[in-house]
Amino acid sequence: MQTYRRLLYPFLALALSTAGFEHLRADEEGKDTTAAIKKRVAADYDHLEALYKHLHSNPELSLREARTSARLARELKEIGFEVTERVGGYGVVGVLKNGKGPVVMVRTDMDALPVVERTGLPYASKVRVRDKNENEVGVMHACGHDMHMTCWTGAARALAAMKERWKGTLVFIGQPAEEVGAGARMMLEAGLFTKFPRPDYAFALHCAPNIPHGTVSYTEGLALANVDSVDIVVRGKGGHGASPHTTVDPIVLAARIVLDLQTLVSRETNPVDPAVVTVGSIHGGSKHNIIPNEVRLQLTVRSTKDSVRKHLLEGIRRIAESAAKGANAPPPQVTVAPDEFTPALYNDPELTRKTVAVLKDALGAERVSARPPVMGGEDFSRYGRAHVPVCLFWLGTVDPKRVAESEGENGKPLPSLHSDLFAPVPKPTIETGVLTMTSAVMNALRAGEAGQR
Repeated sequence: MQTYRRLLYPFLALALSTAGFEHLRADEEGKDTTAAIKKRVAADYDHLEALYKHLHSNPELSLREARTSARLARELKEIGFEVTERVGGYGVVGVLKNGKGPVVMVRTDMDALPVVERTGLPYASKVRVRDKNENEVGVMHACGHDMHMTCWTGAARALAAMKERWKGTLVFIGQPAEEVGAGARMMLEAGLFTKFPRPDYAFALHCAPNIPHGTVSYTEGLALANVDSVDIVVRGKGGHGASPHTTVDPIVLAARIVLDLQTLVSRETNPVDPAVVTVGSIHGGSKHNIIPNEVRLQLTVRSTKDSVRKHLLEGIRRIAESAAKGANAPPPQVTVAPDEFTPALYNDPELTRKTVAVLKDALGAERVSARPPVMGGEDFSRYGRAHVPVCLFWLGTVDPKRVAESEGENGKPLPSLHSDLFAPVPKPTIETGVLTMTSAVMNALRAGEAGQR
């Protein structure tokens, strides 16, 4: 036994030493890659900042992203991508091949919101347009899609300039109509995964309005909710306000429906299953003394389980119809908008864990944090539903001092996403977004034979 140990120890020592050197080489390679990406970001920064301010000043509503998509197509063409435009509305698809390896997709959304901007920034949007109902509205990138596009462009530029460090195929897509939950579906129906290389992995980032710039956060597994839009037309019998007994008042009926809808969550849904039923809009009547013929309600309905979603949607119809029957009113019209449905986002656990590891290497572990799921919606989820492992992470946008001031009992609240005051701090947000997205993609491109084509 003594002789055996003497013979074995040198080989064990060599193996452990080799493993140590491999780990050291991996660490050094990671640090070298991070340094190289930062160098590219620094070289591109003036271009990226100008692009960000241009996009912020020139927003376009969902399904109208003509100029925005043309600009993104031009950005990709200039760095060598093969670009196809008008894929599902104004969708843009850029493909860059660099030998045999995984196919990695990076998505940015492009559309803005009907919000009048009040940030006071020198590059604030002053755009005014008419919406689909011919109402004049302001237009603002109040959800950070301008920042998403800028980081997407920066990552494309960095990866194109560093082709010696990776092998595989990049598919960079500019997606329209995220805000109305339609863009991903439109691009998939237009052949995104059949006419172009089908991705082995897909990434996106999203601005976070409540964490410091220079940081990111993530959710492994369930990250965002199912989101449905429901319209209810409550019908009645109009007449004079002095003679309610001759009418069927749809305003009273609508009020009853609004209250009864809350029981779907409070009394019909398991308390451990997240669910939200919000009546966000109610319109009816034209004058003090006129009982109208109808009232219109607009609802947002959110859930994390498909079974809960089904129960909520069926329950909304049941409650509205039962209330009308009880009031001897005409049947209501209940419409679930299928084109605006956004399925729950599920971040692939394995891909997320590997991505988080590389983000910690790039930023430092203290700048990468886990966050619980939220009830917002994101149609990036549809790519995951098409059986592609996906990972969306959150990008900090706020001055750390403002974050600190917002905390505590008397803290000043931060503007949320969709607020007319939402404004990322450009330089550190762009730098962090490009670094993290480029690092995540490069890590996936090195995923090995399991993901190679």
